[in-house]
Amino acid sequence: MSVTPFHFAEDAAGVAQGWVKALAHERRMAAKTVEAYVRDLTQFGSFLAGHFGAPASVADLESLPLADFRSFLARRRNEGIEPRSLARQVSAIKSFFGYAERSAAFCNKAYGAMRAPKLPHAIPRPMNEDKAKTLLTDDQPEQQEPWIAARDKAVLWLLYAAGLRISEALSLTPAMAHDNPMTITGKGNKKRLVPLLAEAKSALDTYLDLCPFPLNRGEPMFRGAKGGPLNPRIVQLLMEKMRGALNLPDTATPHALRHSFASHLLGNGADLRIIQDLLGHASLSSTQIYTEVNRTHLLEQYRKAFPQG
Repeated sequence: MSVTPFHFAEDAAGVAQGWVKALAHERRMAAKTVEAYVRDLTQFGSFLAGHFGAPASVADLESLPLADFRSFLARRRNEGIEPRSLARQVSAIKSFFGYAERSAAFCNKAYGAMRAPKLPHAIPRPMNEDKAKTLLTDDQPEQQEPWIAARDKAVLWLLYAAGLRISEALSLTPAMAHDNPMTITGKGNKKRLVPLLAEAKSALDTYLDLCPFPLNRGEPMFRGAKGGPLNPRIVQLLMEKMRGALNLPDTATPHALRHSFASHLLGNGADLRIIQDLLGHASLSSTQIYTEVNRTHLLEQYRKAFPQG
């Protein structure tokens, strides 16, 4: 028997394909998130096909009891899936059944009672201001080509001084480099304005002057050693080298520079909603976690300074 999309029967597979289009075009979900959701629903469909002995139809999905949802989640836990991935699978399944209900394809009464596992509470691990300054002002590990050293410094400045994600920094084009503030397109195609400090602008201009490859206005600005678009892994490896060269903590990753940007702004009196806009967070609750970072740092400093009673 041939495998149908999502391991569903033809009528249910059609609903699932409509859901995928809605994720990408209506909700403007990132491509990698859509891929993960499709993978999650396909795993659920495979489980149901084994459970029913045949691909699940619309009628099967409509009458699916809560016990079957829970059986799938129990199997995934037994297979060793991490809580964060399991929570995403719950989100994907709920998204699909919610779409089916909104589009009047079918209505399941049980799916809403699914509960995602509780995730451990984690706060970002920013670098302190002195370490961040050292990273940006000291020379990078020796490079054969000066333009590569200039490129690496420009990328680091954008991650820290503009709070960009790696994907956002590496998607910049030469046409965007002359704007200040720059218009950044983040997750969900959400646009935001990000100003550039003079030091960051200078680092960017130096790289553009030294880059040996032709840079067309609409193409990625940052290039690898052979002229292709710069791979994010190169930036990660750079940070690994810098950790060793400058005795930085293991938590000093490219994304930690974005965390540091937000935490240092907050620590120096910036308004939380301004930080939200600069980071491109859709919800203020995503930004509020940095208040906890600063509270934790304050308590650590207090414990170090206060004599033990």
